Amino acid sequence: MSLPIPLDYAPMEARSVDAIPSGEGWLYEPKWDGFRCLAFRDADDVHLRSKAGQPLERYFPEIAGALRSLSAERFVLDGELVVASGDALSFDDLLQRIHPAASRVDRLARETPATYLIFDLLADDRGRDLTTEPLERRRAALETFAKKFANDTKHLRLSPAATERAAVDAWYGQVGGALDGVIAKRLHVPYDSGKRDAMVKVKAIRSADCVVAGFRSSADGESVGSLLLGLYDDAGLLDYVGFCSAFSAAERKTLLAKLEPLRAPASFTGRTPGGPSRWNRGRDTSWKPLKPRLVLEVAFDQVTGGRFRHGTRPLRWRPDKNPKHCTVEQIAQSDRTLRLFSE
Repeated sequence: MSLPIPLDYAPMEARSVDAIPSGEGWLYEPKWDGFRCLAFRDADDVHLRSKAGQPLERYFPEIAGALRSLSAERFVLDGELVVASGDALSFDDLLQRIHPAASRVDRLARETPATYLIFDLLADDRGRDLTTEPLERRRAALETFAKKFANDTKHLRLSPAATERAAVDAWYGQVGGALDGVIAKRLHVPYDSGKRDAMVKVKAIRSADCVVAGFRSSADGESVGSLLLGLYDDAGLLDYVGFCSAFSAAERKTLLAKLEPLRAPASFTGRTPGGPSRWNRGRDTSWKPLKPRLVLEVAFDQVTGGRFRHGTRPLRWRPDKNPKHCTVEQIAQSDRTLRLFSE
């Protein structure tokens, strides 16, 4: 391809924060519940790349077709792939789209079509690299570019954005808890490929994408008792951070079949799950290591000493997420409880 941006270009990342920033110099966007995706077009060549750099165009042929039908023949976009179900987004339906059978993909493309929500323009229709331009200029260029797909809102849509903090409250007023969170980007800086310095996110719930690096068996040994979760530290070591056991009996048996092929001699390379203690009352705390291949997003309440204080709640599997991108930064948020005592 002759585009100025390569297919393996890393999208800009977001740093998790406790509160939505305010003041001048910010652009606010809704946080979407989908797959992050960079879209590349050069004449008839259209490529979709996940955050982890995996090709997605074969799973979303309707999006590739919509991009190929635009009058602009060259561009690179940043956005989110989502699947709508009524007035809501369905991540479960989105997950179903990742299927090896082409016939099933084609059927789902008709039955549960995806939409590409676009929030950044990295290369324009003249082939110019815009990543060195500040966001305020890229957004203006994107809004002009969006006129090219104004007639295909089924597959391509411009993600809303606002510079006023009050707009965020209006979004929550409109959809309440259905909003997955808020993204805030610095207006006056260029596209920060692969880094987290120019964009922050505030999730509606506290969650983290964790590597499933081991499991404990149930008492009878016929199903999974709990999943052992890990996050990579700054040195690249996989630390144990907690567990997840809130699964139904049927899910526990299904999980065992899912995990057995991933058994490994070792997994955690940093902090490991602890052994017996006076709190275990003699319970079996042995566990089985797994290859760090699976990523599970979990909801949690508090973090103590770099670990989840309590068991976590499973939210969804993340096949689109590279396990190496699951870092401790996600849970390194400051505890502000003591502010309750300040005057």
